[in-house]
Amino acid sequence: MSSQSIRRRVLRRAAAPAAAVALALGLTAALATTPAAASGSYTGRAYVYGEGSLAGDWSDEGVVNVATHRSSNVTCLWQTILWADGYLPRSDIDGIFGDQTHAATVRWQRNHGLTADGSVGKATFAKAQQNIVLQDTSDGYQYGMYDGNSLFAVRRPINAGNWMFAAPSGVFISAAYNWKTC
Repeated sequence: MSSQSIRRRVLRRAAAPAAAVALALGLTAALATTPAAASGSYTGRAYVYGEGSLAGDWSDEGVVNVATHRSSNVTCLWQTILWADGYLPRSDIDGIFGDQTHAATVRWQRNHGLTADGSVGKATFAKAQQNIVLQDTSDGYQYGMYDGNSLFAVRRPINAGNWMFAAPSGVFISAAYNWKTC
C-alpha cells in the first residue's frame, strides 16, 4: 500500500471524529458566547451579571417574558422571586414563563409601582434586587438573601461575575438566559 493511500485512509478515519469534535466545540462556543443582547439582554451576556457592589447589578438586565427567554434559568430566578414575595406557589417554579408566571408578574409589578406589562425587564429586575441583603463574603463570593415573605440565597463572585441563586432544590444554579437546568 502506498504512503498516499495510507494517508488518505488515516484522514478518512479521523475526519468524522474530527468533524464531530469541531461541531461540538463550535456549538459549545456559540452557546457560551451567544450574547443575550441578541435576545433581550442589555449587558450582552448569557447570564445575569454584576461587578463591584451588589447594589444596582440587575438594573441593566434583559427581558424575560412569554416570548423571550421563556424557558430559562433566569425565568426560574424570577419565579423564585415571585414565590418569595407570595405571588406564586413554590410548585410553580419550573423555569417556564407561562400564564401563571405572567399573571403573577403583572400583580407584582402593579404592587411595586411599575408598568404592569407582565414582562420582566431592567426596571422590574432593579426593583426586585432592592430586596437583596448582603449576608457574607467568603469563598470568593458575596452571599446575599432575597428578603421577601420567604427567603432564598443568591451569590456572585466578589469582584465580578455571574449571579447564582438557590433553586427550590437548595442547589445554587447560574441565572442563565439561554438554557434551563432548574
